[in-house]
Order: sequence, then C-alpha cells, then structure tokens
Amino acid sequence: MIKRTSIAALAFSLSGFVGLAVHEHYTNEAVIPTKNDRWTVGLGSTFREDGSPVRQGDTIDPVQAIKRSAAHIAKDEAGLKRCVTAPLHQVEYDTLVDFAYQYGVPTACTSSMVLYANAGRYVDSCNAYTLYKRSGGYDCSTLIGGKPNKRCWGVWERSLARRDKCLKAGSA
Repeated sequence: MIKRTSIAALAFSLSGFVGLAVHEHYTNEAVIPTKNDRWTVGLGSTFREDGSPVRQGDTIDPVQAIKRSAAHIAKDEAGLKRCVTAPLHQVEYDTLVDFAYQYGVPTACTSSMVLYANAGRYVDSCNAYTLYKRSGGYDCSTLIGGKPNKRCWGVWERSLARRDKCLKAGSA
C-alpha cells in the first residue's frame, strides 16, 4: 500500500529538482523554447527577480539560475499547499510542483490533477497530466508523417513522463 503524507509536511525533493532541471534545459541566454512561447532563461525562468518578464538578450549564470528557480519553486509550493487538500506521495507532489513550475500555480490549482487528487482519485489525477499537450494553440501530440512534430513534441513528452512517473509511484 502506498504511503501518502499531508501536503503540509512535503517539500520539493532534490530528485524532483534534478528532473525539473533536466526537462528545462539550462540556457545562459534568453530563448523562446517553443513557437509563441515566452522568453525564458536559466532553468525555464520567464520572469526576472524584480518580477519583470525575461527579454531577448537577458543572460544568467548557473548559480543565479538555480537561485531563481529555487525562489520560484518556493512560491509555487506555497500556492499548491493552499489548494491541494489530499495527502500525496512524494513523487506525486514533486510531479505536481514540476507541473506548476511550467504552467503556473493558478493552472495547477484548477487542474484535473488537483481536482482528482483532492477527491482521492489518484489514478485519474496521474492520467490527467496528458490533458496538457498544447503550446501556442498547437496540439503538441500531433504526429507529422507518422513522426513527432518539431514544433513542441517535448511538451507532449513531458506530459507523458509526468503521467508515467506519477503512476509508477504507486498510484495505480
């Protein structure tokens, strides 16, 4: 039987952070990761420390990127702890924090993942990650000529990876 813990007692794990960093692909100069996306720098940061948006030409070093991401994650965790009422497994929590980092706490808190988890429907919560497959209005799960699209396939792969990681953690 899977052991779940009150969300108040959970914190984003080092393993969760490493996974997030791998998916975000560190960049020292601002880039637009997918068509119609925002400028990002470091580990996917879309905002500077002062709250202004990242702009073309912005740069960051690895230490600054980690600090900026850690501050972002701390805010995300506080927001999630206001909307998630269900106990979660550490991997479920890490996966949800990773999602909030990419899509924002408001999106996470109104998502099917949180709705299902709060209802105790953990398998449905994990499967709901696959609902998030769009970027810039485009369905990133689209195959072109039977092959992954080059526009934003990584968005779809990340949703599938979240689902699989969540289910593997014992939610099934």
